[in-house]
Amino acid sequence: MLDKFKTRAIVTFGLGFIFMWLGAHGATEAHVNYTAKPRVVLPPNYVKEIRPPSKKGSPVIVDFSIFVVDINSINVEDMDFRVDMFIHQRWLESRLEIPDDIFEEGDDYVTLLPEVFENFWQPDPYFLNSKIAEIATLTHKFTSVTLYKNKTVRYAARMHAIIACQMEFQLYPMDIQVCPIYIESFSSNNQKVKLRWSDSGVTLNPELKLLQYNLGQPLELEESDGYMPEKVGNFSRLTVYFRFERQIGHHLIQTFAPSSLVVMLSWFSFWLGLDAIPGRVTLLVTCMLTLVTMFTGADIPPVAYVKALDLWMAGCMLSVFAALAEFVVVKVLDVQYQYQVNRIPKVLPMRISNMEKGQCATVASWEGGAVRSRKATQTPTTPGQTSLQGNGGPPKPARRQSLLSVAWTDTDTGVEKIMWREIDKVSRAVFPILFFVFVLLYWPILLMKSS
Repeated sequence: MLDKFKTRAIVTFGLGFIFMWLGAHGATEAHVNYTAKPRVVLPPNYVKEIRPPSKKGSPVIVDFSIFVVDINSINVEDMDFRVDMFIHQRWLESRLEIPDDIFEEGDDYVTLLPEVFENFWQPDPYFLNSKIAEIATLTHKFTSVTLYKNKTVRYAARMHAIIACQMEFQLYPMDIQVCPIYIESFSSNNQKVKLRWSDSGVTLNPELKLLQYNLGQPLELEESDGYMPEKVGNFSRLTVYFRFERQIGHHLIQTFAPSSLVVMLSWFSFWLGLDAIPGRVTLLVTCMLTLVTMFTGADIPPVAYVKALDLWMAGCMLSVFAALAEFVVVKVLDVQYQYQVNRIPKVLPMRISNMEKGQCATVASWEGGAVRSRKATQTPTTPGQTSLQGNGGPPKPARRQSLLSVAWTDTDTGVEKIMWREIDKVSRAVFPILFFVFVLLYWPILLMKSS
């Protein structure tokens, strides 16, 4: 009985010792595997603050590329736009020691953990004209590091940035905004690090669509060295130019077409006689207020200089205002005409009638209260005025007609012409012609400048 108990105890102790040894060995292996991962590719004397070695005097080449996922929030007031993109950097790290067993069969690359990449030397490009630039995150930062057998390191990240853009609106709403993105090394000058565009350069998402703009293609890429006085040195710089061409369709429907119809509506007032004064005034004032409301409610960038849309607005409002001023002029002329008609004594037509019948050899001509007697030769001038020349003696020169004459008689037809009516008739043709001339000058010049 005692022997069986001793045997069981020995077996139990032995099994426990074996499990403890296996657990300790497994923990040691796990710890060794975790801590040894950076040392798999990094030599013992690796210093991440020192750039990779290169030929004497030549900088480290960093290839850069961008895949633009989306462009949105083009803000004309803040003069910036937001871009979502994938960035890729690629450079050669010749100091790495890469064993073949870290690659899967058939692969020439391996994806490293972020903790491993933190021990690598990394270039430090940044967006020079960005207001905000950050790596997208969900549960972790969207980054990846790929190591190739030829010791090339490839870094990729999903980013979004708000880029400042100095916009010009002189040709608004047919303006074209050219917005660059500057990418520059922050701490390493151009003698240590050189940025260059990769073969893919900048690629746009084929499904990318903008609300009010067309994105000009192909994009212009540029490589240069820029002097930075703040950092006292020349630094390698990459530039990509985005060309935003504003779509005119929205403004044609919302601004240009309605304002043109309002101007044409104001021309109807020339066909309304002065007996419809309330309707004529109401029509013109309504057209003016409609234009003011239309342009003040338009989405116009608040800039201090004159824009193309301001010129169109001024042309339309000036046309309607001129029609309103024309109504004031014809009304004043009609008042003067009525005054001159009503101030003529009623006896004068009777005397002229008697003269025509031969019953009277002379006739009185009333001019400003003065009466002059002349022999009968009648020359019609303005209503209520009669010019008579004597039969004898040399002919007297005819009186000049006043430049402000409000009525006259057509010598060919004998029909009375009234000034305000003639102005209305002329305005029916002059106003449309002037507006169409303005349109024919406005659009070709605007299209030529915008192109």
